[in-house]
Amino acid sequence: MAAAATAKPLLSLWFMLLLPSFLRIAVAYRPGDIVPMSCMGQYHSSRTVWQDLIGRHCPIFAVNREVLMPIPKPTGYTGADAYKILFQVGREKFLIPWLLVVNRKSTEVPMIEVDLRYSGNDLHGVTAKVVDMPHHYVEVHPEISKQFWDSQHWPKHILVRYTWKEHSEIDVTSGFFVLFGSGK
Repeated sequence: MAAAATAKPLLSLWFMLLLPSFLRIAVAYRPGDIVPMSCMGQYHSSRTVWQDLIGRHCPIFAVNREVLMPIPKPTGYTGADAYKILFQVGREKFLIPWLLVVNRKSTEVPMIEVDLRYSGNDLHGVTAKVVDMPHHYVEVHPEISKQFWDSQHWPKHILVRYTWKEHSEIDVTSGFFVLFGSGK
């Protein structure tokens, strides 16, 4: 009976010691997992609240892809001011600074390029920039350009390209040099 009374606290202690290692595995991404993403818009000094994006518009861990993301019409939109969006990516909440997408002083349809850096199962950073959409995209889908420049057509759609770059924390080249270069 004394052994059973001692085993329960030891089992609880053992579980509490192992719990942090299980939590690390639970929050890690696996290839193919949807990485949560939220966005906020700003037009004429008025901001929207954070809105979670649905899965088909979010990045997928370690998968390069392109999505056509809708941008809702801002309240009081007249076309006089620029429309900017802000993104927050992942459970780590990486913040992408304001991106100017409408009225950006360019005659080309915009596209957002998002670069995501990861190592193993962890997301390490996110950067993004607005670029001109490649001409062959506009030639294949002329309605994208027509709808984007039509001030009455909302929601606007913007192409987002997610590109994943693996960043290894292990310097393989130096490791091979130490392993094979020092054996004279």
